Amino acid sequence: MTENNTTDRVAIVTGGSSGIGRQAATRLGQDGYAVVIGYAGNQAAAEEAVKEVEQAGGKAIAVQADVADETAVAALFDRAEQEFGGIDVVVNAAGIMPLAPLADLDLEVFDRVVRTNLRGTFVVDQQAVRRVREGGAIVNVSSSLTKLARPMYSAYSATKGGVEAITLILARELRGRDITVNTVAPGPTATALFFEGKSQELIDRIAAEPPLERLGQPSDIAEIIAFLAGPARWINGQVIYANGGSAA
Repeated sequence: MTENNTTDRVAIVTGGSSGIGRQAATRLGQDGYAVVIGYAGNQAAAEEAVKEVEQAGGKAIAVQADVADETAVAALFDRAEQEFGGIDVVVNAAGIMPLAPLADLDLEVFDRVVRTNLRGTFVVDQQAVRRVREGGAIVNVSSSLTKLARPMYSAYSATKGGVEAITLILARELRGRDITVNTVAPGPTATALFFEGKSQELIDRIAAEPPLERLGQPSDIAEIIAFLAGPARWINGQVIYANGGSAA
C-alpha cells in the first residue's frame, strides 16, 4: 500500500482502461495526480493504463468495479481513500454504445445501456457527492449525439441526455461546498468504441463533417477534462460540447 498523502490531488477515473477515460487518466498523471483507474473487466488494459499514468509523472492503481453496482463503487472509493488519503476529482468515462434503429433494438440491450451509462453515472456521482473534498470537481462524460441526433443512437443518446440532466441538478445541490460539476460532450472521437461496427466509408464521412475535418482524438477530450478538474473553478453546471464544430 502506498503512503497516504492528503496534500496530493487524487482522481478516480471510471472507464479508465481505454479510450477517453484512459487518456484522461494519463493527462491527469501529467498534472501530478494520483489516479485510481476504474475498469469493468479488462485487467491487462487497466494495468497498461496504470503504467502510462506513472510514466506521465503520476501515481496510479487499478480497481475493478461495475459502475452500476453501488457496493462495488463504494469499495472503489474506499480503495482510493485507503491508498491516497482522499478524493478530489471524479471522472465518469465508463460507457457502452450498442447501435440499432429504435424499432429493432432488443429491450434487454436497452436496459443494459441504461444500466451502465445512466445508472452508472448516478451511482458514481452519488459516491462522489459523499466523498469529494472541497476544491474538487466531478466531470461526467456525455456525447454531442444529444444534439446531432443520428439514427441508430436512440438508446445511447437518451442515456447521455440523462447524464446532462444529472450534472446540471447536482451542481446546484452542491451549493456552498466548493465542488464543481460539469459534463464534457465529445463529438466523434477516434476510440475503439467509435470505430466498432463502422465501415471506412462511414468513418470518413463523419470525420469530414466538422469544420476542422477530422475526428476528435482522446487527447483533445482529455485536455478539457483536465481543465475542468483543476483550474476551471468558475465553470460549473455546464455541458461543454467538444466536437470541432459539428454541433451546437
